[in-house]
Amino acid sequence: METRYTDVLLVTANVGSLFDNLGDIQREWLQELYKTIHSFKPKFIALHFQEVGGKDYIVNMGHAEDFFGLESNENMKDYDRVCIYVDKHFQAEGFTALGSMYFIHKTLNNIYQYDFNAKDFKAVSGHNKYMGSLEGVTTVEKEKFPRHFWPDFKWSRKGFMRTRWIIHNQGLDLVNVHLFHDASNLTACESSPSIYSANRKNALRYIINRISDNRFTPQPFFLFGDFNFRLDTLNLIQHLSTTAEVQTVRKDSNDKVEKIICEEKDNDHQVLLQIEEKLFAYVHQAYFREDNVSSLLKYDKEAAAFQDVIREEDITFPPSYPYSEDYTKPTQYMNTRCPAWCDRILMSHTAQEFIHRREDDGDHGIVYNTLGPNVCMGDHKPVFLFFSLRTTHH
Repeated sequence: METRYTDVLLVTANVGSLFDNLGDIQREWLQELYKTIHSFKPKFIALHFQEVGGKDYIVNMGHAEDFFGLESNENMKDYDRVCIYVDKHFQAEGFTALGSMYFIHKTLNNIYQYDFNAKDFKAVSGHNKYMGSLEGVTTVEKEKFPRHFWPDFKWSRKGFMRTRWIIHNQGLDLVNVHLFHDASNLTACESSPSIYSANRKNALRYIINRISDNRFTPQPFFLFGDFNFRLDTLNLIQHLSTTAEVQTVRKDSNDKVEKIICEEKDNDHQVLLQIEEKLFAYVHQAYFREDNVSSLLKYDKEAAAFQDVIREEDITFPPSYPYSEDYTKPTQYMNTRCPAWCDRILMSHTAQEFIHRREDDGDHGIVYNTLGPNVCMGDHKPVFLFFSLRTTHH
């Protein structure tokens, strides 16, 4: 039995702000992607996008064609097989705004893609581009979350999209995920875990159940997308304001909290932290940067609820969201939300077994990081995982 290694690059990116600020951000964004591909030279690339078209998708969706034209870029010429799925049919009930792109290097031979209709794997050839409703496209499975799941919440285009592959005898599912966000910072810090966190937990459990049910033989899987995981805001605020006086400002006499203000007692009542529905202004923003990652991670608890089925490589990078969309401030966070690791690459325990862990010859090994840490990439920094897939060949 011969062991083979295939270098794989997985990237997840919420690209909403690329469509809302076309031009500079998009150009730099693509530059960073090509740089990363050039540096790691993967044989298989999977790009998972969320919020294709941005918030104003009805106006912006026309630009999707240009953005997804990266397949014909000079930098991608060695990838002779491409599969592109973009759900841009925004009139449809099941619209998810998800896009998945897969690139196969000309030297990678044994690769097949699953047809969910025929329940069989087929060789991949040429450029296959599906942009529209994706109804009737049999090599992708797409689902928007069922409405009855969250009757109390504003309905949104959240859901998931799955493709299935065989690389040198090894089957795997690649699942593009977009879960619910925190609509209000004030609601998010009412309880621990927050009500939003509970919703995301239900949604993720739903996805895992769907991709593991008996309609198709379950495979090892990678789930990567915008999970919208947030820090445990209530406990974090308590920690940040230990030396502060906390005031809750209510609107009129009715109960609704309008803002939370933490003032330093011994420093002229300087406002340390102010929280409103869409404001999270913390004076010491550097707290969320590199050198503090390990102490912040204890407030990152949402993935831990799924330890029975999924795991993740160690996070060593700062939170991936919400970065400034100002071109000149690529490493600053906006003060709209508490910074968090929204964008993640998770894998089943069975998938982890095929990741080759090399300790020798100073090569890349496994890299889990953000793309373009010092360049404006929009409000989400894309997150990537590079690894060698170990497969056996008879």
